[in-house]
Amino acid sequence: MNDNKQEQPCSKRKIILFDLDSTLVDCEVIDELGRLNNVEKEVEQITKDAMDGKLEFEQALEKRVELLKGLSETQILEFLESIQLMNGARETLSKLKEHGYITGVVSGGFTFATSRVKDLLGLDYHFANELVYKDGILTGEVIKNVSSRLAKGEILAKIAEKENIDLKDTVVVGDGANDISMFNIAGLGIAFCAKPVLKDIADYCIDEKDLSHILKILKIE
Repeated sequence: MNDNKQEQPCSKRKIILFDLDSTLVDCEVIDELGRLNNVEKEVEQITKDAMDGKLEFEQALEKRVELLKGLSETQILEFLESIQLMNGARETLSKLKEHGYITGVVSGGFTFATSRVKDLLGLDYHFANELVYKDGILTGEVIKNVSSRLAKGEILAKIAEKENIDLKDTVVVGDGANDISMFNIAGLGIAFCAKPVLKDIADYCIDEKDLSHILKILKIE
């Protein structure tokens, strides 16, 4: 763990918003869906380009969802049961809630996964894109709720306004380029095992796959 700030952060933040993939869960959900549909290499390359900031996220989302066409809802629900939370996720979220934090997950992935993680961790909010089914089969289309490069920042701002909390009293945790917009407006940005493009603007960087390091940064015991 390292930090880009000399001063210590305020311990009384009110909102904390997490990315999902490789942050709250220990995988890239869309890559795993690609594996189920035998297009994992193609999906993984598009994901990498998007997270490295080489491809507009909305375009990357559309390309990857097209590759998932034909997967059944049954396959996706079976996969959902196998998703592993990131090391330290349960402990960290439990402590954050004990200290009064409003918690949420915002993902450029899909609501079936964010909803599951919201339930597992007792989060207050979840936002993601919605896969489209016809007769229980993916059509290759997606309802885009978190698809632009500015989407996560806009969602953070809306939550803060709804909860009547100043943006300086917000914390965000993520790992890729589509997290930049929320890092730009949050009071504190924590890059978690992140790409260089996000580390460069983060206040703190965690390089070990253990979310409990967040508690140390926020001085929560």
